Amino acid sequence: MTTTLEKPRTQRPALRRSGDWARRAPLLPALVFLIIVTQLPFLGTLVISFMNWNAYYPDERGFAGFDNFARVLTDVTTREAIVTTIVLTVSVVLISLLLGMLVALLLDRAFLGRGIVRTMMITPFLVVPVAAALVWKHALYNPEYGLFNGLLTAFLGPNAPQPDWVSTLPLTSVVAALVWQWTPFMMLIILAGLQSKPLDVIEAAQLDGCTNLQVFRHMTFPHLRQYLELGGLLGSIYIVQNFDAVFTITSGGLGTANLPYTIYQTFYNAQDYGRASAAGVVVVIGTILIATLALRTVSSLFREEGSR
Repeated sequence: MTTTLEKPRTQRPALRRSGDWARRAPLLPALVFLIIVTQLPFLGTLVISFMNWNAYYPDERGFAGFDNFARVLTDVTTREAIVTTIVLTVSVVLISLLLGMLVALLLDRAFLGRGIVRTMMITPFLVVPVAAALVWKHALYNPEYGLFNGLLTAFLGPNAPQPDWVSTLPLTSVVAALVWQWTPFMMLIILAGLQSKPLDVIEAAQLDGCTNLQVFRHMTFPHLRQYLELGGLLGSIYIVQNFDAVFTITSGGLGTANLPYTIYQTFYNAQDYGRASAAGVVVVIGTILIATLALRTVSSLFREEGSR
């Protein structure tokens, strides 16, 4: 009798393992493809970052240790690119968060055609980044036929100033184009937070005499804190790696060269593969740190939603 009961028990772990493999097997091709596409190139970049490898001096190729990282962190151009990357990322994220929150508060109200307006507000985020940068450079910023100078002429007359926006305000031009593209992303995240706010508590506060400003300050805004953090962290991950807007609008000139553009110049113009790889590794490390904070924020959001 004991042998007949023990036999099914011994078969259960094997059946459980076979069931786990049956569920995981369809994911293996995608996992292998992901490793080949992302991890193997990164390992190659990591190896090259420790090498002295310049295409102009092929006979001097060899192991360089941490020299490339020291050159990256002590080079004046790279330090300026790091500062530009920080300024660009912080400016775009903060302005996009502010505008996204204002738009989300407006779209959270019920009005005729709200679905159409929401769809139109999302459109800038769906535009290809290079196409969006080209639109801003030629259709808006161009000093001869751009929309901005056309509006100046329409309101101030034919003698209105016709500034060259990219040359006069290069970094601001890049920031404005990225804010236009990333504000819908922030709006979507904040709007999701507004849709999950406790309406019964807010209605009770309004019945007790709280004004709309007090409700927003003491209830809505604290509820949105984690969603704002999530939007800021996710936006930072992508904007810190932005290359399209800088390359298309200013070509990295006039003090707008960020780290991705500097890596591009080092790799393709200077042909210094070792230093370019070291700079790329530095960017990846910074992105991983930001992504870790984002994952912690997401997990805390899930825990909070699960406890309700």
